[in-house]
Amino acid sequence: MTAHQTIPSADLVARRNAGAGWHAQMPDDKAMLRAARDLTKDIAEARAAIYWPDLIVSAVLGYAALAGAILVDSVGPAVVLGIVSALSLYRALLFIHEISHLHRDALPGFRSAWNVLVGIPLLTPSFMYEGVHTLHHKRTQYGTVEDPEYLPLALMKPWSLPLFVAVALLAPVALLFRFAVLVPLGAILPPIRQLTWQRFSALAINPEFRRRPPEGTLKKRVFWQEFGGFAWSWLLIGSIFALGWRPILIALAIVSVTATLNQLRTLVAHLWENEGEAMTVTAQFLDSVNVPPPGLVAEIWAPVGLRYHALHHLMPSMPYHSLPEAHRRLVRELGDGSTYHGANHKGMAVLVLRIARSTMGRRAA
Repeated sequence: MTAHQTIPSADLVARRNAGAGWHAQMPDDKAMLRAARDLTKDIAEARAAIYWPDLIVSAVLGYAALAGAILVDSVGPAVVLGIVSALSLYRALLFIHEISHLHRDALPGFRSAWNVLVGIPLLTPSFMYEGVHTLHHKRTQYGTVEDPEYLPLALMKPWSLPLFVAVALLAPVALLFRFAVLVPLGAILPPIRQLTWQRFSALAINPEFRRRPPEGTLKKRVFWQEFGGFAWSWLLIGSIFALGWRPILIALAIVSVTATLNQLRTLVAHLWENEGEAMTVTAQFLDSVNVPPPGLVAEIWAPVGLRYHALHHLMPSMPYHSLPEAHRRLVRELGDGSTYHGANHKGMAVLVLRIARSTMGRRAA
């Protein structure tokens, strides 16, 4: 026990074992929140010397491996290059999460460069996350029906889990259809434009979420990013006539792997045990997941700081490169028996098994 521990770990276990609704009775661990704030003030600035090289190397490696997978004739090397491409582009793509949290004056030009290098080529420009992801971090909206990024997956039917992951396989084709077909149709027919914006313009998992019209500077960015996506999508379609089906099919397959990996990461980013009530910050933290070292595999499936997803919910504006140090400081200060320790988990397999058991248990009940 340390001076910071206000909620004993045994109490946390008892609350969780109480079943649905345990979040509503979870008080805030003010000492933990205060420590998170006070111990990390000196590492809260985004460092351009880390962001830019990481993004550029990831994108260049991803596209180079993609080109190699298209050009080689042997299946074995093509598969290896495809995996390298999928993982590298996955890391580059996840900078969209950082962009949604960056202060407007931090890293000048980074958002535009990311959209040119990654967002538009992968038909996932930053407007699809900006103004959406921040709703997930709102104190009164997290875990409720108004949260675009939350579903009580642990409380749903068993078949919902494989369906949740499998739908990501179709994401590249769906995005191609959105930009190549729905965007130009929407420019002519306002009802299609409204439907496209409300239902197909956000990286959301909540089927009840409807996006509101863009405002301010975002409205201008949406226009140019959608135009870029439209032009690129038709360039991809046109490549079939110039280069045949092989290049675009390989590219779509690689992006499907990337999308599926991201969906698996999303599946274990939270415990998904909230039934829709508003939650305290501590409850939101404990419903989220850290997968800290020593394991290295989590850095592959949850890169760019996302292996510290629970910690991110304590400090949403903390840059990804500072999260490992912030985690070390909090562990050292708060100790293994603290509330903070309750959000640390061992890996993806353990978390998937936990959610699967929860769904199967509800089926049996």
